[in-house]
Amino acid sequence: MVSLDRAALRIESRLLHGPIASRVEGALVLPIFRSTVFESGPPESELRYARRSNLPNQLSVAAQIADLEGAEQGLVAASGMAAVSAVLLALLRSGDHLLVQEGVYGGTRLWLRERAAALGWSVDSFDGTEPDTWAAKRRPNTRVVWVESLTNPLLRVADHEAVVRFARAHGLVSVIDNTFASPINFRPLVLGYDLAVHSATKYLNGHHDVVAGAIAGGAPLLAQIRDVLSQLGGCLDPQACYLLQRGLHTLALRVERQNANALALARALEAHPQVRFVGYPGLASHPEHGRAARLFGGGGGVLVFAPAGGVDAVERLVDRVQLAAEGPSLGGVRTTLARPARTSHAGLSRAELAAAGIPPDLVRIAVGIEAAEDLIADFTRALEPDP
Repeated sequence: MVSLDRAALRIESRLLHGPIASRVEGALVLPIFRSTVFESGPPESELRYARRSNLPNQLSVAAQIADLEGAEQGLVAASGMAAVSAVLLALLRSGDHLLVQEGVYGGTRLWLRERAAALGWSVDSFDGTEPDTWAAKRRPNTRVVWVESLTNPLLRVADHEAVVRFARAHGLVSVIDNTFASPINFRPLVLGYDLAVHSATKYLNGHHDVVAGAIAGGAPLLAQIRDVLSQLGGCLDPQACYLLQRGLHTLALRVERQNANALALARALEAHPQVRFVGYPGLASHPEHGRAARLFGGGGGVLVFAPAGGVDAVERLVDRVQLAAEGPSLGGVRTTLARPARTSHAGLSRAELAAAGIPPDLVRIAVGIEAAEDLIADFTRALEPDP
């Protein structure tokens, strides 16, 4: 029998048929391996131990994420921030310098602000949309450049092709947080990035019931990161691995629906008289719309907007909207909304929020898979002024 050419499969098929065979005793779904003890193999084999992230469930879902990203290897972690921490600690030493894109996730920024100096690292931020300014930021001890596929919450799109060229020209490790785009909309490693990091809590799982992180990249870098993650104890539980892998099966369907829903809702809000601003890469009004259209398979499931009535209008919106629950996370099947100044960027001062372009009345909507018509009607009703 001629074996299947996995490389020829489209991503929708690879989501269901992972690179590691799961048919234990003929089961089409990999069982959950709860054992913390495995019989030792030959001397050259690695001892299977959960903290080393090498149990069957961990290996299977990590390999599937690597396959989706076009990477040599993958690794799963206990949370997105566990993945971020392990990558930074593996790549940087005392005396090293890190370049970080402006507007990255507040948790990443806060981690660096509170930990980097104590570890002997120096950090500078850069505008991901202005490649001509990057050289002035680089130092002889710069080791890593860190960006996001879409920044949180303003959804700015860096010049990713230029980031890859810049990193290669100067021998830097390029890391991208690909959470917001997901491998369905963007595969940064194929473009040339060295590492992709995910909060797998979001789109990869997609059902509001798992906290997890993921990393994909080349084998030598992944070996370093795996050692650090093991020492930190940031492994992902087999039950969470099972749920994450189950979520991956529908990733393409969910993201395609979320792309369409977000675009429809963004267009409706942009045309609404009670809205003063909408930010979404799929809109022609977005400053990097052309770049997003060229690089991404879709605009993603997140948009931001500000109502014309300021903070008071936001309060009315949150009180009136019925299909969208207020909550700090995103990427799931149900629509959620959040106020970034209170959630993802709550650790920033008022001055820092203003400098980051995050006003107090900014609302982030993480669109789910409901009917777009129902979401539009719900937000339209919620935005109507008081009689």
